[in-house]
Amino acid sequence: MSFNDPIAECLTTIRNGLSARHKYVDIIMSKEKKAIVKILHEEGFILNYLVDDSKKRMRIFLKYKNRSPIIQGIKRVSNPGLRKYLGWRDLPSVFNGFGIAIISTSQGIMTDHEAREKKVGGEFLCKVW
Repeated sequence: MSFNDPIAECLTTIRNGLSARHKYVDIIMSKEKKAIVKILHEEGFILNYLVDDSKKRMRIFLKYKNRSPIIQGIKRVSNPGLRKYLGWRDLPSVFNGFGIAIISTSQGIMTDHEAREKKVGGEFLCKVW
């Protein structure tokens, strides 16, 4: 089943996999999703991810600590019906720095910390805590 918002579908698949305590989830790959998953891996929210270019699929290995998921919440902010763009000064701090905001900028998809350092704004894709 395909939706109009592939990023929201990816985030929902991760959220559902965590609530069902799965070890991994499979999603259809795209450049945007790959960049988002790479950020989640670098920030320590997921264990690892594998990319299968022949099938255009990606397997995301979910991370738990004491049987509870590391990702407490993952929420899509900007969507196709209502895009949300922010300047670098207006970027939010998610849970006072304990979470991250993922921003799509002209220099690529990055976290709110990187966007503030580079002084670039962009589309506020999602937040993870």
